[in-house]
Amino acid sequence: MQLIASTLLALTLFAAPWAFAGDTLDRVVKNKTLVVGMSGDQPPMNMRNRQGELMGFDVDLAKALANAMHADLELSPMPFGDLTKALADGNVDMVLSGMAITAERSRSASFVGPYMMSGKSILATRTALAEIASGGIAATDVKLAALKNSTSASFVVEAAPNATLVEVANYEEAIEMVTSGEVAGMVADAPVCQLQVLRNPDAGLVTLDKPLTIEPFGVAVSSDDPEFLNLVRNYLRAYEGTGLLTKLRQKWLENSSWVAALP
Repeated sequence: MQLIASTLLALTLFAAPWAFAGDTLDRVVKNKTLVVGMSGDQPPMNMRNRQGELMGFDVDLAKALANAMHADLELSPMPFGDLTKALADGNVDMVLSGMAITAERSRSASFVGPYMMSGKSILATRTALAEIASGGIAATDVKLAALKNSTSASFVVEAAPNATLVEVANYEEAIEMVTSGEVAGMVADAPVCQLQVLRNPDAGLVTLDKPLTIEPFGVAVSSDDPEFLNLVRNYLRAYEGTGLLTKLRQKWLENSSWVAALP
């Protein structure tokens, strides 16, 4: 990928010595493989194309990091709610999955970034969204779906105490509930809601013009390996400085041509 290759020369200036590698860094160097956990169902951050292959902002960033580390990339898709535990158990080397940096998550993992800013929004039918908006999110008493163990689920609990939270394993399940009327709406990151409106033009789905919150997305790594944390931090700084992150944002957030590759 030319976009990634063009930044590799600059990154050599930031590479840390491997001599005092911690557990994660030692594993990556020894196995020559970087294992990255992601949900695989958070477009445009990560998703599957018609061939079942993972693609998206997070996938491209993971490829860049693996290339910079001279390692093969192994993507490990799993439900979003299982990602933090997989990192803690050492089953993945990092989590790149549109994961918001929060104080609670920072108790069990370290975050590098942010590499992107997002915010919470609501996907619903026009009638349902008008009903939710009429009294404000804090007063609504409808059912709202959100990914299990996500900041979206936490947002519903905190910002909509009168609503009934329905936790789901993936967005497809939530969208089916919204279109069938089983729930009034789905709370998710704004790009996810915007994409579902585009992908379901005949379903009558709408989303908010402006997100309800602002959230920073970060790369989650083990808190027990400061050398690996420092390495990833240096690479991410280099990507920002060389313009790679800007190009990825343009590719996945400003250009919708990739939507044609989805099932």
